[in-house]
This record gives sequence, C-alpha cells and structure tokens, in this order.
Amino acid sequence: MTDSLIPWDAEGNLDVLTFDLESETFALEATQVQEILDLLPETGVPGAHPLVGSVVNFRGKIIPIADLRLAFGMHTAKATLDSRIVVIEMAVDGEPIQIGIRADSVHEVAALSRGASEDAPAVGMRWRRDYVRGLVRRPEGVIVLPDLTAIFASVLGGTVPSMPAITH
Repeated sequence: MTDSLIPWDAEGNLDVLTFDLESETFALEATQVQEILDLLPETGVPGAHPLVGSVVNFRGKIIPIADLRLAFGMHTAKATLDSRIVVIEMAVDGEPIQIGIRADSVHEVAALSRGASEDAPAVGMRWRRDYVRGLVRRPEGVIVLPDLTAIFASVLGGTVPSMPAITH
C-alpha cells in the first residue's frame, strides 16, 4: 500500500471532496480545496500543455485550469449545469499556487477509511498507475485518489515536489 502518499489521520481516515469525471468518482483532500466555483469564462494559453491549457480570472487573480480528463485518457466534455471548478492549493517549486480542476459535478466532503483502500492494480486499469495514489471502496462504488504531484510533474517537467504526508 502506498500509504506514505495518502495523509491518513491517526484514526485511519481522510476527509476528501468527491467529484465526478465521466462515470468515475475522484477525491481530493479537503485541506487542499480552497473554493468550488461555478464555471467562469476561460482564456486559452497559446503553447500551454493541453492538461493545463487555459486560465480564469477569479477575483482579480489568474488561476490555471487543469482538465484531469486528459491525464486519465478520457474524452473532453462540454460543460453542463452541474460542472464546477475545484480550486486547490499545492506547492510548485516550493511556492504555493492555486490550480482550478474542472469537475463534471461535485458531491460532498466525505471521510474515507484506510481499511477500505487499496493500491491501483498492476493490470486491468486503463489509466497510468503512477497517476493513482489509491482506490477506496465505498458502498456506492470505488473512489479514485489521483496523484496530482505525478500528474502535474509530467506537465511541468518534474518540478512539483511531493505533497507532504501527515504522519502519526
């Protein structure tokens, strides 16, 4: 188990925000989430990597927008009434930056359990295994914990340091 990549608390839980991309449910640590926005007009950035190919102006701040669908080999999709931008904060080159992640819909803040988690399987997955920190079983299905460090490092040439894990 790649527990070192997942910041479980002392009780073996992790508070996350769940969201959908296509028919898959993903989760980000609740502590990373800064805001959930309705869609805003995006401006394409010429020459930018398609994964982070546009920016939005939110309260006078320019925020790059990432489409994780591209990292996971999914087709791009048109926005719907449920589409949102989840703004997270992470360190890049030692500096905190905000990045918006497109979501088809945002669900809830939920507590995931270490006991229900597993590593991504070596076979049978259509995604790059290094882009998945873990999978967590829940009654309504499996939740994917993406490895944003690995995903953004592939775009930024390996300059994203590992996100710190909480150890107890």
